[in-house]
Amino acid sequence: MLGALAPPLAAQIAPERKVSRIGTLSARPGPADVLTSPFVQGMRELGYVEGQNLVIERRDADGHAERLPALAGELVRSRVDVIVIFGPAPLEPARKATSMIPIVMAASSSDPVAEGLAVSLARPGGNVTGLTYAEPDRFGKQLEYLKTAASRIARVAVLWDLDPKIYERFWAAPLAEAARKLGIEAPEPVLVADTHALPAAFAQMKRRRADALMVASGGVTFPARARVAQLAIENQLPGMAAFKEFTQAGLLMSYGPDLSDIQRRAAGYVDRILKGAKAGDLPIELPNKHELLMNLNTAKTLGLTIPQSLLLRADQVIQ
Repeated sequence: MLGALAPPLAAQIAPERKVSRIGTLSARPGPADVLTSPFVQGMRELGYVEGQNLVIERRDADGHAERLPALAGELVRSRVDVIVIFGPAPLEPARKATSMIPIVMAASSSDPVAEGLAVSLARPGGNVTGLTYAEPDRFGKQLEYLKTAASRIARVAVLWDLDPKIYERFWAAPLAEAARKLGIEAPEPVLVADTHALPAAFAQMKRRRADALMVASGGVTFPARARVAQLAIENQLPGMAAFKEFTQAGLLMSYGPDLSDIQRRAAGYVDRILKGAKAGDLPIELPNKHELLMNLNTAKTLGLTIPQSLLLRADQVIQ
């Protein structure tokens, strides 16, 4: 009698919930930063919740890029289903660590085909896909906006926090061509390996008689963006960066994609891969929107009067 009243065995056993394991790799601190929180939110919106059906193995190099190969190896050995890389610095270490685990880029390359990451954007092949952080004409527009804001500039330094080889392969020629069209000298990189080296890097710019600044943001500069902005002001250097967070921290201006949007959209790639899609079959996406931000407080401090035409183009003006 009791057996007849008991529910069927299948109803007593709850279906096993698949737990997805993903790894994140960054050159700079991530979990509580703008770098990964939009990504985690994007995963949550797609139904993945940490502690329930999602495990995230986080690895960041805390600004020390030399640690990235070992960290990438840790993720491979932990057998994650997907590796998500934030920024360009972790890209090569992740690729060298595995050719089998899918890798999703989140603002990790400006030209995936030229860098040998993909056969084409539409069908990359291999195990790397995701979102780029720039389009080919980015450098020209950044220099043009910088020149418009500070018309007297003649020499531009690039605060460079990545491998110098990356600059020579992918930045030098486009920057030189954009500078030539604007009648200014070809920009020169100034290397910075850690935040303690920032004052010396700015002193080097002044010795080179640089009168404006572009900021790379693949390593130490992003978490140190407030310090970068402060030093730019102290050295009377109008500055341009790719991400709005620099302008919000006090740099003169920025032109580039919405970093938070890129991180959030990366979650969609992870979701499709976890559901069975192959990384090599998923098209690599270019940024779908670029934002121009101006900081008028900084412009005033630098003694600049920003042309009205440029202010009208801006997506946001900080006053």
